[in-house]
Amino acid sequence: MKIVFMGTPEFAVPSLKALANSGNEIAAVVTNPDEPQGRGLKVFPPAIKRAANELGLPVIQVASLKDPGIAATLTSITPDLIVVVAFRILPKEIFTIPKLGTFNLHASLLPRYRGAAPINWAIINGEKETGVTTFFLDEKVDTGRIILRKKTEIGENETAGELAARLSLIGADAVSETVKLIEGGSVNVIEQDGTLATKAPKISKDDCLIEWNKPAGEVHNFIRGFSPEPAAFSYIYGRLLKIFRTKRTGESTSGQPGGISVLEGRMFVACADEKLEVLELQLEGKKKLDAREFVRGARIESDTKLIRSRN
Repeated sequence: MKIVFMGTPEFAVPSLKALANSGNEIAAVVTNPDEPQGRGLKVFPPAIKRAANELGLPVIQVASLKDPGIAATLTSITPDLIVVVAFRILPKEIFTIPKLGTFNLHASLLPRYRGAAPINWAIINGEKETGVTTFFLDEKVDTGRIILRKKTEIGENETAGELAARLSLIGADAVSETVKLIEGGSVNVIEQDGTLATKAPKISKDDCLIEWNKPAGEVHNFIRGFSPEPAAFSYIYGRLLKIFRTKRTGESTSGQPGGISVLEGRMFVACADEKLEVLELQLEGKKKLDAREFVRGARIESDTKLIRSRN
């Protein structure tokens, strides 16, 4: 089986390694160009490029899939199958190249959470279960015929980053199994029921502002759904404060939403119905800290509140 693999972030690495170690021929690995990152804007290769180099696989870096040269290059490779994991929306002239089709690994149980950020929104919405889906690409995003699904429970304190790491491994198994089904001609596809579809749109910074006047359960899910990136945030003393981890206390509060209380070195914030304990945070311009460390150095006054803006 000659395969072209497409992907970019760390999430896609286990799938690439699984295919490379399963005896399939990876004819090319297609990924994004190297990009500047961090304060120094040093140029780094995508995680998939690094993995492909370690495996000795040929890499094609693509700035634009609209470049007609890309379709020509892939056609000349004559792949049996294209496998897509955390890449971009493919035009029809590319996903129709392989004789056996093109399939994608999506980090949700389709048709639920179609879109760019399924892991984040599943946690934010308080889902107890999620999973991965492989499906044949179609012209409409995330609507193609389902090949297989694998389910997993979501931990009550699990962050988006932790869930993504687990799903990347579950996804690697799903990708390997899907390739075997396609190669053996034993795929039984399922049409998606569009009436059950939900959306998982791309996240912007504006989505990440914490609303402390909501119930603590919702705030807790919101914070872990954006952790570690892009991170839910509030403001304190005119500075942005990212919050990465919290814990439900079950303790009711009569305090104003956003109001901070400190007890035995621990930091609590009032929500609409109960106090939420903050466990990990990062003040603008500072390093990430355990909340106890932050409390020791912040000298929080009794009337301090976390608010919606710098003012």
